Amino acid sequence: MEQEKLSRRDRDKLRQRQEMLGAALTLFSEKGYHNVSMQEIAETAEFAIGTLYKFFKNKEDLYKSLILEQADKFHVALGKALTETDDEIEKLRNYVRTKGAVFMGNTPIIRLYFAETRGASFNIKAGLDDEIREQYSLILQSLAKIFADGIKKGRFQNIAKPYHLAVALDSLSNAFLNLWLEAPEQHPYPQDPDEILNIFFKGLIPT
Repeated sequence: MEQEKLSRRDRDKLRQRQEMLGAALTLFSEKGYHNVSMQEIAETAEFAIGTLYKFFKNKEDLYKSLILEQADKFHVALGKALTETDDEIEKLRNYVRTKGAVFMGNTPIIRLYFAETRGASFNIKAGLDDEIREQYSLILQSLAKIFADGIKKGRFQNIAKPYHLAVALDSLSNAFLNLWLEAPEQHPYPQDPDEILNIFFKGLIPT
């Protein structure tokens, strides 16, 4: 809907930008960030190098745009998942389900981010982390509110601070996603969110 409100010229610019980012993602995924040049990105996207520089001032700027654009989509999807219902447990199910779907639907860029930012030498990591951490903090705060509301209503036991519970659930889902990323066939991400939530809610000790 938003694109329909743009002028034809702006729609063309948006399309060109997406084509450039798509070409960059393909090349970065195949060769690694450090082994790809702006010239190569321009040629792959079938644009003049000067046109590429009209959109991105350098390769670092292009990479940041690529990662942050995906992070925005990721956090918008999670935010929506946490507000689609009033039921606290359904909110948590939506969170686990949506997180897995977005993660697995965007594997190339997630692999790229993890591969290229593990080394301390990658000098744009800090700036990216600051911006992504802000979005991540908002999601954790939303999760914490769900736990706080559930505790207040007597749906959850008051065994820890709501924010700590949010961090615990987020970390648990991350662990399953990391396993899937390393060995998808051996460790598939659960289709039923309760497979993760039951570990979190029920634990190992029988009652």
